[in-house]
Amino acid sequence: MRLQSLDALRGFDMFFIMGGSALIAALATWFPGTFTDALAVQMTHVEWHGLAHHDTIFPLFLFIAGIAFPFSLKKQRNSGRSEGAIHWKIIRRGLTLVLLGVIYNGLLEHWNFADARYASVLGRIGLVWMFGALIYLHTSTRSRAFITAALLVGYWLVVRFIPAPDAMGQDVYSAQGSIVGYIDRILLPGRLIYGNIDPEGILSTIPAIATALLGMFTGQWVQLQRPSLTPNRKVVAMLIAAGILLAIGMLWSLDFPINKKLWTSTFVLVVAAYSLALFAIFYYIIDVRGWNRWTPFFTVIGLNSITIYLAQKFINVQFTADKICGGLIGLLPEQSQPFFSAAAYIAVCWLLLYVLYRHRIFLKV
Repeated sequence: MRLQSLDALRGFDMFFIMGGSALIAALATWFPGTFTDALAVQMTHVEWHGLAHHDTIFPLFLFIAGIAFPFSLKKQRNSGRSEGAIHWKIIRRGLTLVLLGVIYNGLLEHWNFADARYASVLGRIGLVWMFGALIYLHTSTRSRAFITAALLVGYWLVVRFIPAPDAMGQDVYSAQGSIVGYIDRILLPGRLIYGNIDPEGILSTIPAIATALLGMFTGQWVQLQRPSLTPNRKVVAMLIAAGILLAIGMLWSLDFPINKKLWTSTFVLVVAAYSLALFAIFYYIIDVRGWNRWTPFFTVIGLNSITIYLAQKFINVQFTADKICGGLIGLLPEQSQPFFSAAAYIAVCWLLLYVLYRHRIFLKV
């Protein structure tokens, strides 16, 4: 069983990385106003505490990877793959993503190991998914629920009550005062992206594992087969669960701020609520109701999400878009040009992915 909604949702998420955020921000330039300006603000990361839509893209991707794992595991077991082979595939995938993350950060460009950035988005995806999958393989549902709660509460206790030894009285939830940044400074080799902390650093990987595990709970729930458990009831239960996660996260945030760079437990819960609700909506519309004629645009992106993430780093997509559409865009009113430039960028990315899709070429790590 392959969920069409999962591929579409992954594509919807990656659309914002593939230029969707720039497109919406450009809309505010073309049509300035209260609403469009507010949308544009949502297309950037918050500086420290708080949450914007752009902060949800990465954890939603992790959550989706978590949802997919129970289905992938069942398929592997049904095909006769041994438990040893499954374990090896999980570990190999995790470490491969860590390596790709370092390459993405430019290691091969400069071969400067001392100043390379070893933490990365791909590396976090690899490590978090790997540890989450190994936990899933070796624990019961009840044990996983306990582990997830322990990761979130334990992380809060450590960050809340153990300040950085060099904090010098600074807030324990600040970059310099937090134990999270301190551990990155003393243990993470190479360069930290913000100097005193790395948002994909060592300690903050722990609560991120809970993000993947919450996704795995969701996949397990959708996979569950009971006579009385209809797809509609599954959707309702997911929406209720999303409301509960949101309420807990918001109440907890009164003490533990929502913060992506620290990947706080409250950030995990609030974004998991958003991710779960969004998945429930996609699942209901696409897999339950069968309204899927609008999905191919996103599915093409979702089936090659890692490809487009890497391609934008190593291929000058903007150069190609400008060569094809730059002349025509230059004839348009100046305020509209950023919007159509962003649209051209998205079109080039999508056409590249569509060619791969038509030839059934998918980058699988």
